[in-house]
Amino acid sequence: MPELSQETERGRAVTPFGLAEVTGPSMVPTLHHGDQLVVHYGARIRPGDVVVLRHPFQQDLLVVKRAAERREGGWWVLGDNPYAGGDSTDYGTVPEDLILGRVRLRYRPLRRDQRSPLALVRWALSAARPVLSGRSASRRLRAR
Repeated sequence: MPELSQETERGRAVTPFGLAEVTGPSMVPTLHHGDQLVVHYGARIRPGDVVVLRHPFQQDLLVVKRAAERREGGWWVLGDNPYAGGDSTDYGTVPEDLILGRVRLRYRPLRRDQRSPLALVRWALSAARPVLSGRSASRRLRAR
């Protein structure tokens, strides 16, 4: 689940992009705890997109999930980690107005233990990546 600062919330009116930080394991292996995200607010959502949304029961809590499919009443969202929970299997469809934006880019900060030259090269090659639409959530949805 990402945490957005008050400045990010206020700045959203000025720019369509914002930053968020991932906390928790619900989107592993796509996103990991500590990843930084670039969120495109108001972007068109398609099935398979990773989105930032307000939790349906705790409006002050923001979560990151994959939009699996559009259903009557909103979006069915799933985490990429089936064992973490906290998605539409727990709270049903998410109304369209609670979907804040689409995640465009993931950035993994350099960890303190990544000091060897090989570790630095590996980090440099994989630190920033676009977050693409995936099929893992839709595969999980069909399996249920």
